[in-house]
Amino acid sequence: MRRTLTFAGCFVVIAALAVAPARADVGAREIAGGLQQPVAFTFGPDRQLWYVEKDSGEIRVIDLATGDDRLFETVGGVNGEGERGMLGIALHPRYPDRPFVYVYATRSANGNLRNQILRYQDRNGSGANLRTIFSSPASSSPYHNGGRILFGRDGMLYAIVGEGHAAANSQNLDNELGKILRMTPAGGVPRSNPFNNRIWAFGIRNSFGFAFDPATHDLWQTENGPACNDEVNLIVRRGNYGWGSSATCTGSSPANTNQDGPNPILPASFYANAIGITGIAFCDGCGLGGRSDGAAFHGAVNDGRVTRLILNRRRDDVDRQTIVYNHPQGTLSFEIGPRGRIYFSDFNGIYRLVRT
Repeated sequence: MRRTLTFAGCFVVIAALAVAPARADVGAREIAGGLQQPVAFTFGPDRQLWYVEKDSGEIRVIDLATGDDRLFETVGGVNGEGERGMLGIALHPRYPDRPFVYVYATRSANGNLRNQILRYQDRNGSGANLRTIFSSPASSSPYHNGGRILFGRDGMLYAIVGEGHAAANSQNLDNELGKILRMTPAGGVPRSNPFNNRIWAFGIRNSFGFAFDPATHDLWQTENGPACNDEVNLIVRRGNYGWGSSATCTGSSPANTNQDGPNPILPASFYANAIGITGIAFCDGCGLGGRSDGAAFHGAVNDGRVTRLILNRRRDDVDRQTIVYNHPQGTLSFEIGPRGRIYFSDFNGIYRLVRT
């Protein structure tokens, strides 16, 4: 199987800052193998697992009861160079009553390279009535495209767009690069957004993961630093997360990469050297035992580590982090599946975290 996905600025394998060593009580069970870079996936009703292939542009559906893997749609014009490609997938929160499937893709559109969110109607198991609900110019650099999309409890669609390998974009509120976006299911601007556009938060470098805390409904995000300061952030409306043109890896403080723009917010947790932090998901009855319930789990592309984050009582900061499992290769997307279990993907398959 091909392994071509790379994450710029995230090639240093580290001993993480203040992270306890791995425990032996969490492992992984393969759910689907032999896949082609399933960098994003989600779950639908009737034990359906929806996933996208980064390079081919295919949207596929696995029936977890039978193992059947079928093609839903192939997105045209997908460019899979570097961190480009099919990068995110979400289902409408009222699916299948509202039978819409959303994907984030870097693709050629009318001769131009764009990062787009596409909406398909599920018509008898195939994609129909394609509509582009978001489109932004992709950088000439193949890196920092973001791609994570997820519906919130408020029914709005949240998306991460990377800064296109140009740090100044993150502080520029006139474009949507280096931002966390919030939009209606049709791509419109909600009235409660802070800047009268789709921007919800800014000062973002690049990110492959965010998730809502089921206890508070707060949004948590993982962010890739350059050669330093991979972060875990609590995202707030109008928040500035401080990435910009003056960022530097001199010293060990996260302030060096969180110092640009007005009132920059420091991360809840960070890794002084980059681990290639990826997806994140919260345990809410996930069956892993110990102190896992209420904790968040995130991945890393550099070395496959899975880390558990225990939050403080107010659930606004990270109290303790522990490596609970070392996967044989880099881990990518993390999602909640049937019965609240935590699933993740690597370059070749999709797995479920299990108690050992």
